[in-house]
Order: sequence, then C-alpha cells, then structure tokens
Amino acid sequence: MLVLTQGDPAGIGPEITVKAWQALRESGPAFVFLGDPVLLETAAPVRIVSDVREAGSIFGDAIPVLPLSLAVSAAPGIPDSRNAGSVIDSITQAVRLVQAGEGSAVVTNPISKDVVKQAGFTHPGHTGYLAELCGVPGQDVMMLAGPSLRVVPVTVHVALRTAIEQLTPELIIRTARTTVQGLKRDFGLTSPRMAVAGLNPHAGEGGLMGREELDCIIPAIRTLQAEGMTIFGPLPPDTMFTPDARARYDVALCMYHDQGLIPLKTLDMAEGVNITLGLPIIRTSPDHGTAFDIAGTGKADPGSLLAALRLAAQLAENRRKAS
Repeated sequence: MLVLTQGDPAGIGPEITVKAWQALRESGPAFVFLGDPVLLETAAPVRIVSDVREAGSIFGDAIPVLPLSLAVSAAPGIPDSRNAGSVIDSITQAVRLVQAGEGSAVVTNPISKDVVKQAGFTHPGHTGYLAELCGVPGQDVMMLAGPSLRVVPVTVHVALRTAIEQLTPELIIRTARTTVQGLKRDFGLTSPRMAVAGLNPHAGEGGLMGREELDCIIPAIRTLQAEGMTIFGPLPPDTMFTPDARARYDVALCMYHDQGLIPLKTLDMAEGVNITLGLPIIRTSPDHGTAFDIAGTGKADPGSLLAALRLAAQLAENRRKAS
C-alpha cells in the first residue's frame, strides 16, 4: 500500500489526489491519503481509516484517509504558514509507516518551501528532510525520471554560484555511486550506463572555457571507470540530450539543477517523477510544484502524480524482489 502525503493544502495536491484516485480506483496501485479529509470529501467519497491495512479493501469505493487536522481552513491558492505543521507531520508519519513495514512506499504531494520555511523548517525541500528521518543525512540523491530521460543533478537547490563552489570530484563520485546502486536495486538495470555533463560550454573545450572539467569532472569519471562503472563524458550539455545521444545512456549526471531539469521537464513534464535515491525506503513525487495560481480551478493535470504512484509501486516491487 502506497502512502500519499497531504502536501500544501492550498495547492493542487487535493485536486490531483482526487483525479489520481478516479484513474486508479479499479486498476491500482492503491494508496492511502495522509492528511485532512476535508480537502477531498467535497470532490470524492472518502473513508476514514485507522490502519493502513484497512485501505486496500476500501480503495475501489472511496479514498482511504489516515486523518490529520489543519490548523486553519485551507483556501485554494492562498497558502498559510499556520498549516505548515500539518504538512510536515504528514511527511513524518508517512516515512514512519513505511519504515515500520505498514506501507510499501512514500509518495509526496507538492509542498511550498517558502511556506514551511516560515514555520521554521530548515531543510531546502523534501529530500533532505526525508534523509534525516531515515537516518542517512547527506546520502540522498535526487533523480528526475520520465519516459524519455533520467537525470541526476550533482548539486541541487542552491544558487548557481554556490553550485560551482560545491562541485568536487568527491561529490560527483558519491552521487554517481548512489545513482548506479539505485538503478540496479530499484530499477532492475544490471549494468547502468551513465553519461556525465560538462559544466562549461563545449564541456570546457580542453580548458579554453574553464578548467572544471579537467580538474574536477574528468578525475571523478576516471575513478569511477576504474571501479568498473559504465560511465563516460564529460559531454557538451547542449548536445547530450538529443534523441540519438539519449539512446546511449540510462541516466545523465548533471552538474547543477537546471542543467538536468530543463531537458527533463521539456521532454516529460506531464509524466516526470522525482525519486529520492540513497534512502532505505522508496520515495517518489510529481516533478511539479504546488501551482497555487491554478489551485481550485479544476485545471490541474494529475499525470505526474499518476506516474509517481505507478513508479513507486514498481520500484517497491523491484526492491522486494532484489532483497
């Protein structure tokens, strides 16, 4: 049973949750919603449960909900930091349920980093908090995956200047190792192929456009090749995402956030999934945000959440078979 978190109650999470249940109620995978039932009950039948195990028999007829309470009523499109405690509590409880073996994977609805930050949340997003809850701080790796492409940024939610400062051979090596382990264990790839992006235009062109490739990226690649990893690069970022180029690798290791997420969202925005590698649990999420601007309008596309739920179920099954 998948555990779906509440997300920000003023965002599109409630709407896409209802639409996902409508699409999956007969075929599955089944999920239990961990949040305030008021967010859903005007749009779909809801059944309160006290145990995850009750949810499976209910899912075909109603959305099973493990109830949490909001501090104040949520208004679509109007975020309120007073509800941040409920948002964070939903994530915490979802992780605990999966750690206890009561759920198979965590799927997270979108949160607003600004809203939870106002309430004292110190992490830059979901990923670091999940790693802390799982007892593996600093070992998490963010992967974005869609039908056409998988990408992993080595540096994530930091300013571009900071990303360049953070880039080291050690960070590249750690990120690549975690990625390959995840692709083997959770995606069932026996020998994943990894392409590495350069940082600079033309991948530095032999040092003419920057030395990061020579001093940082190439030494990391050589270390990983010596370990037996199928990894190559650094490749010019402006050509490595063409159809012919993508056919030669299973994942692209990118040096900073937008370098990987721009091509992924251009190709697979409707079906992109955010996956956290390096955790002892499975966690997926839609690859979009709260979309406050369209919350409550009925326009939200549930495609990415559907993809996240389906992929979470598949990854959990793959990991079960691999154990």
